[in-house]
Amino acid sequence: MRLTTKGQVTIPQHIRNRLGLHAHTEVEFDIVGDSVRIRKAGTKSRGQRLLEAMRRAPKPKMTTDELMALTRGED
Repeated sequence: MRLTTKGQVTIPQHIRNRLGLHAHTEVEFDIVGDSVRIRKAGTKSRGQRLLEAMRRAPKPKMTTDELMALTRGED
């Protein structure tokens, strides 16, 4: 495989298929020793995705005390 004058390289089709890399897929590069690792950008853990969803959710119309009572099963 050869780097072009613009610093580009073509990722072989079988690798793109295996990793689900399609046109316009954002990727990230990491330097590992004397190698380069490529991966899909924005790969986040389930917890990270959950926190982001909670931050985007509309604010509840309950006070903190009401929410705490609800989660504790208090009446």
